[in-house]
Amino acid sequence: MVSLVHLKVLAAVARHRSVTEAAKELHYSQPSVSHHLSRLEAAVGVKVVQRVGRGIRLTPEGELLAHRAGEILGRLDAATSELAAQVGLRSGRVRVAANASALATIVPQAASLLAEAYPGVELVVFDRHPVEALQMLRHSEIDVALIFRYADAPIEEDGFRLVQVGEDPIYLISQQAGDSLANHRDSAWIGGCERCQEELTKVCQREGFTPRIGSHSDDMVVVQALVAAGVGVTTLPGLALRAHRRPDIHATELDSSPRRIFAVTYGEPPDPPASAALIQALIDSARQLAQ
Repeated sequence: MVSLVHLKVLAAVARHRSVTEAAKELHYSQPSVSHHLSRLEAAVGVKVVQRVGRGIRLTPEGELLAHRAGEILGRLDAATSELAAQVGLRSGRVRVAANASALATIVPQAASLLAEAYPGVELVVFDRHPVEALQMLRHSEIDVALIFRYADAPIEEDGFRLVQVGEDPIYLISQQAGDSLANHRDSAWIGGCERCQEELTKVCQREGFTPRIGSHSDDMVVVQALVAAGVGVTTLPGLALRAHRRPDIHATELDSSPRRIFAVTYGEPPDPPASAALIQALIDSARQLAQ
């Protein structure tokens, strides 16, 4: 029979690709880790690891099982936190992932609101782009993903539940006040993350041209420095400008639809109390920032 200990050992081996390192993480002896792997193989009836020279690698079956092990252990960890949070939110933990502009604006204010209302709840924060955040959410590595999406973006996959937290206008970032997209048909553009660059292309194409991407960065500080240096122009959301704004660049708000900010959870409702409390704090934080 497969036990949680077997899955925990396999997950550690998959992370480190080493029995020695897995043993160190788990505070087990190497023979103990090897023993648990052997017991796991006996239980599932297939080899999950194979020796390669002095090291090991997972078999295809081992990779599949390790992937599922991460989900199962994540769910168990989340359930433990939910149970603690259920008791009046006196204790527990809630994990959130968001991109840099949200982490520098909405999340800190939400953290203060959450701590004031529920001082026993620990907030754990991860810096991730939306696609990575949703992947972590699916694998139960976090409890809430704070993401942005544009009005015409594809709907998120089944299982994700979205609550709109707020809206974030988009600005053209250049060296000229009162600028317009049409002025930069032939300019070099600075591209950002995948979602941002896709939207940049759509916005420019609505003006009748495709932007020529000359540089790439999704760091709001770097992007503004490049614009100030004349390397190119770009677009940035309002939250990024609120987090960091150089005095030697100009921001012109675009008429196109703003991107929307969503708090996302995964699985059947209702949300665990700690997650629900964080989502409300995020909504309140975004509302305060918008005032």
